[in-house]
Amino acid sequence: MSRKLPLAGGEIVRTACARGVLCAGVEEKTGELLSAAVLAERVGWAADLVSGMVAVLLAEHWNAADVDVLAAGEDTGGRPLPSNAWMALRRLGWTVGPAGGIRVNDRIVRIAQEAAGRTLRAAKWRADLTAGVLATWPADPARRTPKEWDRVREAVPGGEYLPSSVIKGRTRQITAFVTRHGRMPVNVFELEAAPRIARMLLLSACDRQQATLERADDAGRALLRLQLPTRPDPRSYKDWTWISCTVSLPPTVPAGAVLHLPTLRLHRGRVQADHAYTHTVPKTQRSGHAVALGVDWGLNTLLSAGAARLHGDGTIAALGVGGMFRAAGVLAKQHRLRRLSEHLHAKADYYQRLIGENEQHALTARHQALAEEIRHVSGRRSNLNDALARAAARWAVDQALAAGASVIYVEDLRSMEARGMGRTMNTRLSQAVRGQIVDRMRHLAAEVGIAVVTVPARNTSRHCPQCLVPLRHCKAPDRPTVAGWKWALCGSCGWQGDRDQGAWRRIAARGLTHQTKTVTDRTSGAMVIRTVIDKLEARAVITSAPKTSRTDRSKTGPTRQQTARPAPRRRRAPSPVRPSGPAGQRPEGHAHTDRTRLPRAADRNQGVTTISTPHRPRWAALGAGFHLHAHATPPQWADPIPDTTSGMGSQS
Repeated sequence: MSRKLPLAGGEIVRTACARGVLCAGVEEKTGELLSAAVLAERVGWAADLVSGMVAVLLAEHWNAADVDVLAAGEDTGGRPLPSNAWMALRRLGWTVGPAGGIRVNDRIVRIAQEAAGRTLRAAKWRADLTAGVLATWPADPARRTPKEWDRVREAVPGGEYLPSSVIKGRTRQITAFVTRHGRMPVNVFELEAAPRIARMLLLSACDRQQATLERADDAGRALLRLQLPTRPDPRSYKDWTWISCTVSLPPTVPAGAVLHLPTLRLHRGRVQADHAYTHTVPKTQRSGHAVALGVDWGLNTLLSAGAARLHGDGTIAALGVGGMFRAAGVLAKQHRLRRLSEHLHAKADYYQRLIGENEQHALTARHQALAEEIRHVSGRRSNLNDALARAAARWAVDQALAAGASVIYVEDLRSMEARGMGRTMNTRLSQAVRGQIVDRMRHLAAEVGIAVVTVPARNTSRHCPQCLVPLRHCKAPDRPTVAGWKWALCGSCGWQGDRDQGAWRRIAARGLTHQTKTVTDRTSGAMVIRTVIDKLEARAVITSAPKTSRTDRSKTGPTRQQTARPAPRRRRAPSPVRPSGPAGQRPEGHAHTDRTRLPRAADRNQGVTTISTPHRPRWAALGAGFHLHAHATPPQWADPIPDTTSGMGSQS
């Protein structure tokens, strides 16, 4: 199969990844069928051999000198180093081998060198960041002055546009080191120990002598062949055999995509495969957009989004009233899991202090049980965050597709730190999954040729979207008894509305007027508008639509006749007795007759610690437990897309 894809006009090549599971395998020599447990055991043996060699490499080269040599990109002879990490390490003479008596082929050593090389290359950025923070250490680490901020940004590579939260996090890490040791660290290699490498096999570093991947006759399947050991300590090459595994490709992998060797990982006794594939997608543009989707962040209303159009005369008009993605119930569950995790960690720390170094203590078993429960709760929190990020990103991209937008503008809140709003509110703001949502959004939008650009968040909720005058915030008119700042009033032009609805208008207008200032970040490859220009910002206003209703309300015809006694909303008399025959019966008022109890969705105005009451986990196979607590405005499709997933059941 050709490794190159033909490109049409306006297309580019994109490499993505999809996750799958290896359920079984066949040993080619004997024809023995390997179950999922046996396959996971053999992959684990190979991963342990690789992890041991990676640990040796990191222990030898986890220092500033070796990391600088690898990051310089040149060997001792001045020749450029290859892009593949394992080839670069061999050019530098950094070799490794298995423990005594164990026999592995050279491709397994390549996997270890590739994993170690990637880790050492990634440490270069952290080393430069830590060096810059140490060189410009402030007088008060808790509060830098403006001059100290300027100095630290000049000392850090790319620090001009680096989020302040990254610098503050590194500062807190150094402060903790000083508290423990009473001195400043020399560099990041003293501040951090050599990282632990996950048990995985990077098959991309191998060739056909170790692993192959080919498509099967069925478009949704592929055949993976690889060599695995038959014992945890192979003594000769006879202890390595070829295993064939039929892989079911996820539906997100196109039929014409070029497949690459996957990365195998062990998770809960199963072998997960990260399938990399290359396919063609429409090319995204940095500028030249006429319709854009503005996305504003919130708390209970996680996302507020709407489309705006840039006309030829430079005016900008909002397309509709926008929509909202509310996840109050999901965030409430996330908050409760966080509180539970904090309680378990505090209890585990208390047990650890009581146990000390006595491994025979009576609380040792309880401490181990607590550690297992902490891992379980952490997994639940991770899965919930991942599901929320996927749902929110999918909703935003669907809104852009329905509106015909070619770009999504998202406000950049990477430097936001929640302080001074109470312990609960500060924690909820700090643990939002904004970064994960943006990453998912970029992934989904790239598949359909939609650009995702971050814009500065300054004054997006403070100024009026129609005249840029500071707004006056007050209680929402539909909730006069609840304190808050949800409603915004403009004393200049008279605009009023939900503050989040005004924010997405400001974000979309700012992105459309500043689209010529869009740049691509060199480190992450993301599109971003870094600064706001006053001249362009003055044109970032939403033009109000002309009134279509008539203003003359004089009488033009006879008044409609109304009954003197209107029909009541509910019956004032009980329903008649059910007849004995098959005849029907008029229902009593609005009561449902086909279902005795309906699943109740979460209240849109619920608090942080409440969920739907009563809540019963009904139809869990269809994912109702998540979607009962997340409410979203459906996209207004011009041509409705048929529902093909409602009967697929759970995909978890």
